[in-house]
Amino acid sequence: MRKLLNTVYVTTEGASLRKDGENLVAEIEGAERARVPLHMLASVVAFGPILLSPALIGACATAGISIALLDRNGRFQARVEGPVTGNVLLRRAQYRASDTPEGIVRSIVVGKVANQRSVLMRALRDHGDDFDAAGRGAVSAVVERLAYILRRVELADDGLDRLRGSEGEAANLYFSVFDHLIRAPEAGMRWTGRSRRPPLDPVNALLSFLYTLLTHDCRSACESVGLDPAVGFLHRDRPGRPSLTLDLMEELRPALADRLALSLINRRQLRAGDFETREGGAVLLTDEARKTVLGAWQERKKEERQHAFLEEKAPLGLVPYLQAQMLARHLRGDLDTYPPWFWK
Repeated sequence: MRKLLNTVYVTTEGASLRKDGENLVAEIEGAERARVPLHMLASVVAFGPILLSPALIGACATAGISIALLDRNGRFQARVEGPVTGNVLLRRAQYRASDTPEGIVRSIVVGKVANQRSVLMRALRDHGDDFDAAGRGAVSAVVERLAYILRRVELADDGLDRLRGSEGEAANLYFSVFDHLIRAPEAGMRWTGRSRRPPLDPVNALLSFLYTLLTHDCRSACESVGLDPAVGFLHRDRPGRPSLTLDLMEELRPALADRLALSLINRRQLRAGDFETREGGAVLLTDEARKTVLGAWQERKKEERQHAFLEEKAPLGLVPYLQAQMLARHLRGDLDTYPPWFWK
């Protein structure tokens, strides 16, 4: 169990939560592991098979503490709330903010571009000696250009279209040198450009699968704090598209998904033979390769990084939930701006 901000996250399968006086008590195999006063909580997020006592559920409902139930992979299942909640007010604030979203969009773009730049800088630091002159020059040039875009987004009073244009420019630059970050010698594992729906090569297939996993986590994060996953800021509203979910994952993709994909390829944990081409040209992971990626994804989410805004360490798997919670706080007026997450 981990308490961050005013939310308790329970990630140990088989744990049980009960009420003891005015406290939430977490137990594992009958032994008490943590105790938190109910008046200090706003929500409880439980991953996987977690037992909650009826008395605790009733106390949380009465106190206005929401309980979000997710499966072991982080997919949203249900939320338990009392009759009076702040969700309708939060969603109204979200809908109003979506009409003039420039401030939130600026924060999202700053986070995404900064994290893309960090991925490239990490590659130069870790593998710079292995780059040829052309590759090192190309990556260094993109790092400098991303720094310029970052300053422009932070300082210029750009409108929504310009901010979206800066995000698109940064993405094109970032992926233009992505092949230089792949150190595997196999010709079948080269990068030639982004392809989606369907992915047309192994690297795109791997990225698409990881982005899907991250999408599930970000949607669960939105649901867990009461945000409407369909109404976004950077991504335009479209029927059937979880625009806010896509917004939330933008700043997280470079560090959580792209870096993991590069690690799996460069460490030879995945090879060209781990992918299959379907009729029509779609490339997909094999069943065994998918298990490898899922295992690596879960291990990746256990890694801890310092959260620059909170000034404390948190597992990467909880970052979407922390960011959703801070977005909710910003929409409620508790934070002046939405603080993006920076990977370091």
